[in-house]
Amino acid sequence: MNSPPETPPAAERSDAELLSAHANGDPHAFSEIVKRHRDRMWAVALRTLGDPDEAADAVQDAFVSAYRKASTFRGEAAVTTWLHRIVVNACLDRMRRKSVRPVADDELIEAAERDTPLPDQTLEREVSMEVSAALKLLPADQRAALVLVDMMGYSVEDAAQVLQVPSGTVKSRCARGRAKLAPILSHLRNRSDLTRVSSAKGAELRDG
Repeated sequence: MNSPPETPPAAERSDAELLSAHANGDPHAFSEIVKRHRDRMWAVALRTLGDPDEAADAVQDAFVSAYRKASTFRGEAAVTTWLHRIVVNACLDRMRRKSVRPVADDELIEAAERDTPLPDQTLEREVSMEVSAALKLLPADQRAALVLVDMMGYSVEDAAQVLQVPSGTVKSRCARGRAKLAPILSHLRNRSDLTRVSSAKGAELRDG
């Protein structure tokens, strides 16, 4: 009598296999999903919300939601895209509860003048702080699109899948967001080396 095939260790299974196993009652499968994706989800949440405490709560809410909704995953998109959709929605929910309003261009300029970085910070950290401060002043939909496309390195098409909107909508949101950011971040254009570093970090977090 042949014995049933052994289940491969969690680390050797694909995301989709783990999610299916979790939905079917495997008590260890979801913890592997968390281990694989928490850093990327944290990066998306932090860059979208600009507040570590809010980001931590959003990621926790997202994983709880994913844990409960695992059986609804149909494999129409990658598990990573599905998870990022959930965390972006968690972030947007938090932003809407705070009733974030659009900010006028002159307010963005005033904010940039107020938020002068401390001289002992490294240049890269200064840039990161300035960009984060500016992003927090954008409407929620523009901020989410810019985080995915410009900071996490998603293609417009992949970002559209995460946000569940047409690609043209993502392009429009990014364009409007960039137009608002331009007056306060124009002095960073000569720091292309830091832009490449930031983009590389985003891609690394996105791709694992």
